[in-house]
Amino acid sequence: MDTTDAATLGELGELAVLARLFPRLPAASSALLGPGDDAAVIASPDGRVVMTTDLMVHGPDFRLAWSAPEELGWKAAATNLSDVAAMGARPTALVVALAAPAATPVALLEGIADGLREACSALAPGCGVVGGDLSVSSTLTVAVTAIGDLEGRAPVLRSGARPGDVVAVSGPLGEAAGGLALLFERGTDAAGEPSAQAAARLREEAPALLAAQLAPRPPIADGVAAAVAGATAMLDLSDGLTKDARRVARASAVSIDLDSAAVGGRLALDGGEDHSLFATFPADAALPGGFRPLGRVVDAGAAGPQLLVDGRPYEADSGWDPYAGWNGGAG
Repeated sequence: MDTTDAATLGELGELAVLARLFPRLPAASSALLGPGDDAAVIASPDGRVVMTTDLMVHGPDFRLAWSAPEELGWKAAATNLSDVAAMGARPTALVVALAAPAATPVALLEGIADGLREACSALAPGCGVVGGDLSVSSTLTVAVTAIGDLEGRAPVLRSGARPGDVVAVSGPLGEAAGGLALLFERGTDAAGEPSAQAAARLREEAPALLAAQLAPRPPIADGVAAAVAGATAMLDLSDGLTKDARRVARASAVSIDLDSAAVGGRLALDGGEDHSLFATFPADAALPGGFRPLGRVVDAGAAGPQLLVDGRPYEADSGWDPYAGWNGGAG
C-alpha cells in the first residue's frame, strides 16, 4: 500500500478507482469475456458450475488495525477458494464486490486487489477476477463469489461418509485460532482497542500464528486430489474441527471418532478459520497430497450421529461464530 497516495474513493469516483483496480486484478484463464461489460462469460466445459460466496465485514470479520490491505484481499480469496476445493472442484473465477467509506484511500483498495491477485497466483493458478461491483458504505465490506469446475467428476458432498472410512485433514489445525487469541490478548492498546503497533510486535514474535489468521494458505490443490482419490465426504474447516466434523456426521447419518493424539490440543479441536480440508476416505484408499489421518467413521447406533473423541462423546460446542462475543467494535 502506497501511504503517500492520499486520494480517496469519494474524491476520485467509481470510474477512476476501477481504472486503477482492474490492472491489479488477476485474469482468469476460464474467462471468455472478463470485466468491462454487464457480465462476464466463463467457459464451463463440464456443463456444471460449483459456486460459493463469502462476506467479510470490518468489525466481526477483520480489523484494519490488524490486517494489511493485501492480507484482506488474500483472505477474501482464500476463504472462497477453499469452499470450492472442498467440493472436489478446481477454482476458475472470482467475482468481487467492495463497499467502503468515501474517505477510504484508493491505495487501500489497490492493496486488496493485490492480495486477491497474489492469493490466486499462489493457491489456484489460472483462477482470476472476472467482475464485481464497487460502492460506498459506512463499513468496509468485501464480498467474493467463487466459481469452480468439477472437470467431469462428481462433487464431493458432506453426506457421503460411511462407517469404516478414515477421517483425514489437509492443512493446519488451531493455528488461526491461536493467532486470533494472540491478537485479542496482546494486540490492543491501553484502552483495549485494536492496535497496529501491537499487531506489528506480534508479527515478529509469532509470525506463523498471525499469518494463519490474517492470510491463511488452505491446500486448494488437495481438494481435487481428494476427489480423485475417492473421498466420500469433504468440507472446508472454516468453523473449527469439532463443529464442522459434526456437520459431516449429521449429513452422513454416522458418528465420527477423532483420535486426540492425532488432532493435538484444544485449539486444534475447537479453533476456527484454518480453512483446511476435512475429508473421509475408504479404509483402503491411499491418502493423497497433504492429508493425514485423524480418526474414523463409525456407525451412529442408537445414540444417533455424534462426534466422539477417543471413543467418548465430545459435548463442547465451540468454534468460529462471527456473532458470538462481538462487542460492535471495529478497530
